[in-house]
Amino acid sequence: MKAIKILTVVGARPQFIKAAALSKAIAMTEGVEEIIVHTGQHFDENMSDIFFKEMGIPQPNYQLNVNGLHHGAMTGRMMEGIEEILLKEIPDVLLVYGDTNSTLAGALAAKKLHIKVAHVEAGLRSFNMQMPEEVNRILTDRISDFLFCPTQTAIENLKKEGYDHFGASIENTGDIMLDSLMLFSEFAEQMALEIKNIANDPFVLCTIHRAENTDNEERLVNIFKALNRIAEEKKIIIPLHPRTKQKLNNILLHPNIVLTEPLGYFDMLYLIKHCDIVMTDSGGLQKEAFFNKKFCITLRDETEWIELVGANCNTLVGADSELIYNQYEALSNKAFVETNAFYGDGKAAHKILSILKRSIVG
Repeated sequence: MKAIKILTVVGARPQFIKAAALSKAIAMTEGVEEIIVHTGQHFDENMSDIFFKEMGIPQPNYQLNVNGLHHGAMTGRMMEGIEEILLKEIPDVLLVYGDTNSTLAGALAAKKLHIKVAHVEAGLRSFNMQMPEEVNRILTDRISDFLFCPTQTAIENLKKEGYDHFGASIENTGDIMLDSLMLFSEFAEQMALEIKNIANDPFVLCTIHRAENTDNEERLVNIFKALNRIAEEKKIIIPLHPRTKQKLNNILLHPNIVLTEPLGYFDMLYLIKHCDIVMTDSGGLQKEAFFNKKFCITLRDETEWIELVGANCNTLVGADSELIYNQYEALSNKAFVETNAFYGDGKAAHKILSILKRSIVG
């Protein structure tokens, strides 16, 4: 049987976490070689050698170290570096995850060299074209040969946009984030030693990182007005990026709000599993809350995960302080009810690999 070569482009820790599931599936499969390119888009101190070792992720074969630039410059330099690697490695398919500049750069570089492109997490839409991520994911979908969708909603999004006529393979594989959570949830219980010291009382887990919140003083003040009110009743743990932390200098915080440095994957898994409620403007954390049977209050005006809103597992509150607090009150003593398995069965990586092998090898 012909061996196939997959070149994976990643640029941030969440993408490595998703890639871990596929890398493990590849390690169990004969006749598949994976080349990993780390663009360096998001510098992350948690991305140390021990991170790769603990998660069983192969070290990147190539490091481009492209970061700290505006979108155009960053994407262009990534394309230049990825193109050089593609010409050297000549893979059968280039694989990208999600919606970062790294995702778009990899897809564009491969497509122009007539190398097949596979997009994991295809079909997601926030319908907000002010988000750079929305632009990246739409353009990547349009030039991909394999569209691996995490949900039926994503499939329907692509169909509405005419993707049935674009010649790409559209597959509902389930969500690879569920694969990763199932792989590492138990391990996180053993690894999250330090964080257990601050998570010993009932708490709300909150993350705030999107520019629409952090760079808008009115929104940020309104969010923390609600958080201060909630903190009178329950501890709130907020892993906070230093850039965001600086923006809080003029905001008085309740002593029951605990700010931490950015946390590693295992610490975050532990906190999600043991918190009472999740409050976030993150996309991934909305799903991880659902995987752990926790209600999520989303500090955004829209979400890509509308099936969770429809199932009353997730509520959009924007930056409305009254709405945030009232939703917290409504969910505080409410039991999470089992609902549909929107995101598959935790075998997305094996499904993706099987489709690629069948399509490339025949």
